[in-house]
Amino acid sequence: MTDRQDAIVGDAFAGVGAVVTGAGHGIGEALARALAAAGARVVVNDLDGDAARAVADEIGAHAVPGDAASDDGVTELVTAARAHLGAVDLYCANAGVATTGGPDAPPEAWEQAWQVNVLSHVRASRLLLPDWLERGTGRFLATVSAAGLLTMLGSAPYAVTKHGALAFAEWLSATYRHRGVQVHALCPQGVRTRMLDGTGEHGQVLLAPTAIEPAEVAERALRGMAAGEFLILPHPEVAEYYAARATTPDRWLHGMNRLQQQIEARQETR
Repeated sequence: MTDRQDAIVGDAFAGVGAVVTGAGHGIGEALARALAAAGARVVVNDLDGDAARAVADEIGAHAVPGDAASDDGVTELVTAARAHLGAVDLYCANAGVATTGGPDAPPEAWEQAWQVNVLSHVRASRLLLPDWLERGTGRFLATVSAAGLLTMLGSAPYAVTKHGALAFAEWLSATYRHRGVQVHALCPQGVRTRMLDGTGEHGQVLLAPTAIEPAEVAERALRGMAAGEFLILPHPEVAEYYAARATTPDRWLHGMNRLQQQIEARQETR
């Protein structure tokens, strides 16, 4: 971080008990590392137990491998985190899945997207809110993606469920911010992770050219949380796209369709 960025974050996370899901790789790993470096006490969660333990060992954190999406999995995670931390002050709902396809995507792909990208947030907040409301403090970071503000060509399950994740984060903030619960929606575009590698032609055309490193996303997330921002945009241009989508939807959709046609033309020439 720059000196100015360090000043913004300051000691905002010193001693904070933080849980990061999907923290064995990518953005989640970067968030766990950044939080630990900022003085937080971190619980690292991932389905990949070896990766979770490796990250935790490197940053002096505590690993709780497992499924953060299922009812049983998130209950076990929050219970274990509270036993280790005493209380969960910050929950980073970062785990996500990206499935390609449209209405033709298999039902199980749609179901997995709903479970991981949306319902995992609902289940975690159900467990966390009673304590946060009693204490009058708590923080929830949802890794939403710019797809939740805009869309993602080539991946209807991802685009639709990320819209859902954003809507749930908005609802949480609108409902509980006066009671001390801070909610943030982290919405990057392309990030150089394994997920980007799996997005195919659409991802390479739409996201890869401006993709940034996970560490940049994590630094922006910490600054945004410390500043109390709801929308955290590691790619500032997303704000302009979001405004265009809201104010000139037909023009915006026409532009997106032109991109879709360009991608189809590229595929046909191969």
